[in-house]
Amino acid sequence: MADQVAVLCEQLVKAVHVMMDAETGQIYRLEALKFCEEFKETSSFCVPCGLRLADKAQPAVVRHFGLQILEHVIKFRWNNMQQQEKVQLKECAMQLLSTGTHAILEEESHIKDVLSRITVEMIKREWPQHWPDMLKEMEALTSHGAAQTELVMLILLRLAEDVITFQTLPNQRRRDIQQTLTINMESIFSFLMAILNINVEDYRKLNGSPGHELQARAHCRVAGATLNTLAGYIDWVSLVHITTGNCHLLEMLCLLLSEPELQLEAAECLLIAISRKGRLEDRKPFMLLFDDVAIHYILSAAQSADGLAICTTSAESQAVEVVERRYIFLKRLCQVLCALGGQLCSLVGSDVEVAVPANLSKYTEAFLAFTTHSSQFLKSSTLATWGALFRHETLSKDAVVVEMAVKYLRASMTNLVKTGFPSRNDNPSCRYSRADFDSDEDFNSFFNSFRAQQGEVLRISCRIVPLEAFQIAAEWLQYQIASPIDTGDTASKTVEGLCSLLSPSVVQWDAMTVFMECVVTQILKNVDEEKLPIDRSMELLQAVLNYNTKDPLILSCVLTNVSALFPFVKQRLHVLPQILDKLFTAITFEVDKESTAPRTRAVKNVRRHACSSIIKICRDYPQYILPCFDLFYSHVKKLFSSDATLTHMEKCSLMEALVLISNQFKDFAKQKAFLDELMASVVADWTSDEMRQVLCDPAVFLSFVGADQVVNEQNRNADTAGRNRGRLSFCLYAMLGVVKRARWPADLEEAKAGGFVMGYTTAGAPIYRNPYTAQFLVLLPNLLALIRTNNSLFMPENMARLSESFSRAHEVMDSDKNVVLGLSQPLLDVHHSPVNRTNLERMQGFFSTLYDNCFHVLGNAGLSLQQEFYTIERLSEEIAGSAFLSLEHVPDHRLRPIVRVFLRQLVLACPPENYNSLLCPLLGPLFAYMQQRLDAKWQVINQRSSVNGEDEEEEALCQESQVTQEILEEQLVRLLSREVLDLLTVSCISKKLPEPAANKEEIDEVDMMDSVQVTSPAQPTEELTELGKCLLKHENIYMTLLTLSFTSLSWKDTTNCHRTASMVCWTLLRQVVGGNLLREAVTWFFTSVLRGLQIHGQHEVCNSTLSQLAMLIYENLRPRYVELRAVMTQIPNISVETLDQYDHRLIDPNVQKLGDKKRKDQFKRLIAGTVGKALCQQFRKEVHIRNLPLLFKQPKPDKDVPSIEPLGLESLFSPENKTL
Repeated sequence: MADQVAVLCEQLVKAVHVMMDAETGQIYRLEALKFCEEFKETSSFCVPCGLRLADKAQPAVVRHFGLQILEHVIKFRWNNMQQQEKVQLKECAMQLLSTGTHAILEEESHIKDVLSRITVEMIKREWPQHWPDMLKEMEALTSHGAAQTELVMLILLRLAEDVITFQTLPNQRRRDIQQTLTINMESIFSFLMAILNINVEDYRKLNGSPGHELQARAHCRVAGATLNTLAGYIDWVSLVHITTGNCHLLEMLCLLLSEPELQLEAAECLLIAISRKGRLEDRKPFMLLFDDVAIHYILSAAQSADGLAICTTSAESQAVEVVERRYIFLKRLCQVLCALGGQLCSLVGSDVEVAVPANLSKYTEAFLAFTTHSSQFLKSSTLATWGALFRHETLSKDAVVVEMAVKYLRASMTNLVKTGFPSRNDNPSCRYSRADFDSDEDFNSFFNSFRAQQGEVLRISCRIVPLEAFQIAAEWLQYQIASPIDTGDTASKTVEGLCSLLSPSVVQWDAMTVFMECVVTQILKNVDEEKLPIDRSMELLQAVLNYNTKDPLILSCVLTNVSALFPFVKQRLHVLPQILDKLFTAITFEVDKESTAPRTRAVKNVRRHACSSIIKICRDYPQYILPCFDLFYSHVKKLFSSDATLTHMEKCSLMEALVLISNQFKDFAKQKAFLDELMASVVADWTSDEMRQVLCDPAVFLSFVGADQVVNEQNRNADTAGRNRGRLSFCLYAMLGVVKRARWPADLEEAKAGGFVMGYTTAGAPIYRNPYTAQFLVLLPNLLALIRTNNSLFMPENMARLSESFSRAHEVMDSDKNVVLGLSQPLLDVHHSPVNRTNLERMQGFFSTLYDNCFHVLGNAGLSLQQEFYTIERLSEEIAGSAFLSLEHVPDHRLRPIVRVFLRQLVLACPPENYNSLLCPLLGPLFAYMQQRLDAKWQVINQRSSVNGEDEEEEALCQESQVTQEILEEQLVRLLSREVLDLLTVSCISKKLPEPAANKEEIDEVDMMDSVQVTSPAQPTEELTELGKCLLKHENIYMTLLTLSFTSLSWKDTTNCHRTASMVCWTLLRQVVGGNLLREAVTWFFTSVLRGLQIHGQHEVCNSTLSQLAMLIYENLRPRYVELRAVMTQIPNISVETLDQYDHRLIDPNVQKLGDKKRKDQFKRLIAGTVGKALCQQFRKEVHIRNLPLLFKQPKPDKDVPSIEPLGLESLFSPENKTL
């Protein structure tokens, strides 16, 4: 046998070297791997060979493989081994731990790791029942030296991770081990603390002593391993073990923050400890960390780490870089202070009566130091805690916090400035950004989110000190106005003397503008009107209005400040003409009036910004603008007649603003006359004979917009078709703007007085009329004709009419593709270069916007016109004959706006009396069509993925563009599916929210020993909407809804599956459970759910909702439909005996029913065979760990009660006793 082992070991050593040699060819490597794997699986010499290869005389790579063999034996053969073999292997493993390793500093970390794994795998199978002395043996091992002590720490840590964190073993075994750990936790903690104390003391003694460097490093290594192990336990043990001995553990950790080699591990432990939730009473001792000593250690550690976090890389260049370990330690310390703040906010003002700590100012100063640190990441980490402090009912009134709110506002002036791009060196934060972000795009994305969070905290702090905040904002704005423009080294490359996005002046103006917006919104909400700083604000507004700049980026900030300060105009209406003049000038802004080059993005944004500002002012403060209406209207007319450079969108924005002001007329006749005048040119153009012909005939339409013409990029200026496209776009934008904004007065009395009420419903609700209705009805026929034509453009004969230049005109635009695929936006265009679009991109944009806007107009019509729209004669036929025409040719990306933009709005705004006449005839055929279409598409996707799985080589050869196209198509199907099912949900399902739960902070921490499954919070209950009840009366429509929702469970979209299974399926099916369902239908519903489990069961959330749905169907329908049992018997590996028991309990009324949780668990076990596995799990070899005899067996009470002496208790509960 020894010879055989020697020969096999020699072969295995060769195989390992072949596998690990970089020069080996792939074929030889695969053969070597196959030989090694077959040996592990089949050989009876695994243990002797493994032990021989694990000898420390062997190279590390061979030893590692030998130990892997032993691990494999324990994981997969343990259950079949004789007791004597198990004992022998265990003894050998313990021998390896005590003598089988090199010294602690020499041994490879992967060898230590595999040794700890071997031991933990045995512990998981045998402790405590068959290995009661395991903890004592581990303790004894630590006396053998530093290497063994470190191994014991690794074993204890891995055991906690496997049992508590990852839960990689059966429930009973997990409970046994966890209960035993919990029982022994006091001694385990004492043991860990003793090891930590001894090694820290020895390290401190020997550190720096000549000749003892290796010993010192060994003690440091053990102390670090002990801290890591403590971190694995602190997270879940009872808080008593953490706070015992007047928080001795926390004190020790604070002391270790000053040890450079151990401070990071100590900070990790401290963070985990202070982040613990649980009963407030148990967390009270954490307030000790606000004492002088603890705060001093945390502060001094932060200061020294900050000094060491940056080092110079070379004396010549003076270049600096971040020291990673020190910087990570700073992050952990910051998180420790955040967690401390969290505990403070939970405890102060609660029932446990914790006073505001005397050292609060020292704590907040330390915290502010992190907020003002150069690292943008550290700054962002503090925001949530500042928000909690400023929001806190008690703390926010404390003088220290009030003073700190002002300091925080001052710090925000720096923090809001967008600096620190990793590619640059113009700010100290750049060096930290290089450690935190991979690219400028990453940083930009982070900073946008960071700034949004800052805005939230700014607003909260402004509630505490509103007037001080306004004073800071005012000073900053005045400083910016007085400062000369600094373009910096990133000046615009298009126009001399203009800024880029990163120019110093732009980033300062930008930050100040955000600050001003946050402050003004809060001062208006939180300061009484008589105390508002009106004079100061008007002085600022005047300064902003007088400020002139030719830089589009800075002008954009100026416009935002005008909008922000506008609410103060209420007291000084005489400045309104000046404000309007400023905004109208910005609408026609050009850097160079003579230039014929396309506008830069910055210029386009300024013009759009000015339009948005005008709309915002007219929407929020129309009563202020109403006196200036004539002036406003004459401004608009002048612009329309004199400025040919206004885009259609800009013109329509101004029309929208006018409509918003006209709503304040509160006079139906006057507003109607105005709208007639405003829209006269649009109505004339849209209803002309020429336009009618264009809109009704696809061939004429394509010719009119130029899609059938061959063009090149040079002749774009002489573009009649471009002007035609502009006419169409303008008409639709104008229609949309007016239909969206024209409204009757919100006050019923004002509406009656103004002539907006034309009657009342039978229920007594007023029926309003919209001043735009008459015009809309004139425009509607051609709008429907355009929709009909748009849909028919995708028919083969019309696709063939597209010229070579525009053959891809109906494809998804590149920008939309990125949105659909979830790709990050393109690189930062720092210099705002001119926007050059190709002829194809223009045509794609035109078709896309035209199609969307048609449905935006229709969707808003129902919302705005209400009864007048829904009672249009033959409306359902008109919509079906236009929007639903030729849907089989319409691509998915064009179908989405029909569903999302039009039909969803149509359903939400529809009065109940029009459900039968309008919605039922539309939704029935639509859902039937969409069910067939989407199911066919998903089948293609499923087939494609299965074919690709079989033929990976062909997939590899596939062109990248083809793969991207397939991914795009699949994602579009996924989005369309979600939108169709969202429409179904909106139409049929209404949610009833449960009562709010108790405060999360107050809920006791769940004892992890008992928490195999945490109970889910109260779920909202779903019922049918009134429209759902209406659809229920139409059997064919209702069956379509059921078919669609149950079919969708097996589409490859987990989000949709979870939502539909949890909200829709049972709500729909429950309504018809009592009726006479066909047996085939019941079987189909049930198998659809099981099919969904097969596809999505690998995901815990879907598994839970689908299992619940399957159980509801089975329990409600099984008593009447025996076919469901036949379906269940086909599930792989189902226990028929258990199924019989389940059925017996379900059908027999006399049998005692199980509780909800037990029933769910039992049903889950029954259907477990249907649950699909993730690809990564499908070929994984199962590890089976057997349960051992129960440790804590509860005796079952005897059914036959023995006769005992009466105690007199039964008389208390006898019927005759009436004294209770």
